[in-house]
Amino acid sequence: MAELHELSALEQWSALQRRQVGVVELTEHYLARIEAQNPGVGAFVTVTADAARERARFVETEVAPEVPLWGLPFADKDLQLRAGVPTHFGSRLMEGFVPDRSDELVQALDDAGGVSLGKTATPEFGLPSYTETLAGPPARNPWNRDLGAGGSSGGAAVAVAARLLPFSPGSDGGGSVRIPAAACGLVGLKPSRGRIPAASGIDKLAGLPVAGPLARTVADAALLFDAMVTPRGGHPDHHFALRAPGEEGPFLASAIRGEGRFQLGVMTTSAWDDAYDIAISVEARQALAIAADALAGLGHGLQEAALVSDASYAPAFRTIWQAGAAGIPAEGDDQEQLLEPLTRWLLYRGRELSARQLAEALSALALYERSFIEQLSRFDAVLTPALALTPRPIGWYDAVDGERNFAQQVQYTPFTSMVNVSGLPAIVLPIHQTDDGLPMGVQLIGRPGGEHTLLALGAQLEQHFQWQNRVPPLA
Repeated sequence: MAELHELSALEQWSALQRRQVGVVELTEHYLARIEAQNPGVGAFVTVTADAARERARFVETEVAPEVPLWGLPFADKDLQLRAGVPTHFGSRLMEGFVPDRSDELVQALDDAGGVSLGKTATPEFGLPSYTETLAGPPARNPWNRDLGAGGSSGGAAVAVAARLLPFSPGSDGGGSVRIPAAACGLVGLKPSRGRIPAASGIDKLAGLPVAGPLARTVADAALLFDAMVTPRGGHPDHHFALRAPGEEGPFLASAIRGEGRFQLGVMTTSAWDDAYDIAISVEARQALAIAADALAGLGHGLQEAALVSDASYAPAFRTIWQAGAAGIPAEGDDQEQLLEPLTRWLLYRGRELSARQLAEALSALALYERSFIEQLSRFDAVLTPALALTPRPIGWYDAVDGERNFAQQVQYTPFTSMVNVSGLPAIVLPIHQTDDGLPMGVQLIGRPGGEHTLLALGAQLEQHFQWQNRVPPLA
């Protein structure tokens, strides 16, 4: 019989529902795996074992099993506040900070019946696309411990890939769910802006960051996604007049049925092509070609697509990235010196920006959003590489020169941030493995509110490639 962590999240949920395993038993199983394996991979920065056991006992005896995630373990990304649990934001600056309230997404996952086991690693304030920080050990890729896990949801991706969690929530402001999903061989879903009420992106600078699931299978991602959208079942409780268009859930149905034939674009251009030398590796092109061939064989229509040149994107996005660091709570030289060099550079540049520069950047990105959606509107979804390069070695990024560091991040991840700017949904799928066993994924970008289509396509490709059977060496 398979061990519990070898089962999919959906299979674990079914076992809980049938009382073949108890909530406390499942929690203890994962806590034991975390204790044994986390020191080697750096997935968790905080493990709340006693609180998890107490929560598991409460869920098992006091919570109705009809809630979407009843008894399933997860972990909070260390950017999310959970009352009474240290929240470090990946930074030495925040050492000792313990919030007295929980963020809304944390509350939503609790309402869905989940059991939090602790906090997963993130880079400093979630700003870079790799999870290496001076505040703790790096998040190591379970396929090769000398490689990074991507970011900023790197710890979450490592935890899921190493079978320390059945799935995990992440956040994505420029690719932070999809990048680590691709690097670690997982499914990563970035929803439409406005789709998840507790982390809609609508109330954030430029509407960039939203929450999304990381999982080993498309159905597992949909299971967690449904709980994020409607934690207590029924209809989503949207807090803004704007919400994602399209059909409501349950999204799990689309991920299980995998139905439909669609018109797809295939694209290797990105929003960064005017500003940086983007070189797509042989491995990334191979993964794209393998996915395109499979989709054509499944009966979908495929057509080449390309973005028109737009020199406004790069400087506008850089401005927003820097502006986002301006509010980091570091005042005076003593506190600023606790920040890492890249973060200090971003903070200084962000605080130098004028209101006019910020307004112009926001306007440019709003225009780009309209243009991007219009250019892709003839397709049901658009296929791109997930990453331009294979997973990067730990220590590959320049730790001192902010300009060079930013260029490296763009060259590794050119296909993700434009999806955040446009507010569109996108899913990363672990299509391929290189000759040396490293995962290489592809990205599908959907229409506004088009998560059902992405999950259906993902289910078809998962059935074709059977990636759920791949197990990394460090799992």
